[in-house]
Amino acid sequence: MIQSHEELDVYQLAFKAAMRIFKISRGFPREETFSLTDQMRRSSRSVCSNISEAWRKRRYKAAFVSKLNDAEAEAAETQVWIRFSVECSYLSKKSGQELYKTYDHIIGKLVNMIIHPDPWLMPGSRQ
Repeated sequence: MIQSHEELDVYQLAFKAAMRIFKISRGFPREETFSLTDQMRRSSRSVCSNISEAWRKRRYKAAFVSKLNDAEAEAAETQVWIRFSVECSYLSKKSGQELYKTYDHIIGKLVNMIIHPDPWLMPGSRQ
């Protein structure tokens, strides 16, 4: 039985992807520090933090699903920044495709949890 958000496959996948983005983005041009680099890091980390918040809100189905929706939106935003990074030649096409696909996988897992939240809710949760 899962005791913490850190045990969730989707959280582990999102955390690993966010750390990969952090490492890759260290090589981005300095002039992108407060735009692309910051936005990309922020949205990728936000996926993890929203999953964490969703886990703590499992008493209430609507709150749980809402935070998962936020995580999904942040994952999709991260895909936009990945695409910009590739188009600006800061990230190789191959690395960009791999990261984009990882976020597709994360989004798929989140959507599945959103569509089927009941197994994740705490016993006696409120609708």
